[in-house]
Amino acid sequence: MIEVLHARQFPLTELVLLASERSAGKSMATAYGEKQVEAFSVERAQSCDFVLMAVSGSFSTEFSPQITGNGKTVVIDNSSAFRYHEDVPLVVPEINESAMDGKLLIANPNCTTAIAAMALWPLHQHFKLKKIIVSTYQAASGAGAQGMTELEEGTRQALEGKVFPNEVFAHPLPFNVIPHIDSFQSNGYTKEEMKVVWETQKIFGDKSLACSCTAVRIPTKRAHSEAITIETEKEVSPEAAMEVLSTAPGVQVVDNPAEKSYPMPLTATKKYDVEVGRIRRSLVFQPCGLDLFVSGDQLLRGAALNAVLIAEAKLLKMPR
Repeated sequence: MIEVLHARQFPLTELVLLASERSAGKSMATAYGEKQVEAFSVERAQSCDFVLMAVSGSFSTEFSPQITGNGKTVVIDNSSAFRYHEDVPLVVPEINESAMDGKLLIANPNCTTAIAAMALWPLHQHFKLKKIIVSTYQAASGAGAQGMTELEEGTRQALEGKVFPNEVFAHPLPFNVIPHIDSFQSNGYTKEEMKVVWETQKIFGDKSLACSCTAVRIPTKRAHSEAITIETEKEVSPEAAMEVLSTAPGVQVVDNPAEKSYPMPLTATKKYDVEVGRIRRSLVFQPCGLDLFVSGDQLLRGAALNAVLIAEAKLLKMPR
């Protein structure tokens, strides 16, 4: 988030780094120079105009309402603590910026949802989505630094014929795919899969939108990919969809199979835009349906960038 703030020239007058007592006093190299980490307190957080939270859900539940209690500090929460609260907006600025009007506490969506939403919203506006079926291919970094380490070390050990214990993932991830992310719910879906359903409906403002998801962890480092099938109310062709997506903000159409050009984690990594390609008629739902493939950097588009875009949008509406 700090790197994105700097790259986008967010008009900061002061960058404040808050963490636990354990981290307080440490120096940290940032794009704004060397900064010293301070111990978190509600009072110090309230001295800021914006607080970008990258914390646990329980921490946010306790402290986010306290911080916004001064009536002026904006909290942008990256946890899932408030995503499903009716009175807390869940925002992708390119889609539902107006939902956060008059609100100080704003929830950042799940990274998988945010990536899919960038491609699906323009299509929804033009062709009206009825059904969405998503299968995800999620990178190890989605489970944090520990997930990355487990993949890297596990791969080294596997190549040497050794067994490396899996602690972060339900099974060894190297040379494997795991159709299990987060806890299983009573309906047989995992919480990660249901996040895509609940959050897409909330961001799009349409609870009637039918959606299902299968979330799969794969042995890549960064950027999530998703195979998406849609059924639309209006007839839709690949050509019409490409025309719509080619002018959509935050979307890059990468679709030239003859040149082996299509979305991939390698090309989507460290990119602000979501790559969309493999756009073709759905053999199940034609002429009112498409199949497409999406890749997006879950650390940027799915988290840090979206948080900063929310801050930018709020800043524009703040009194000068």
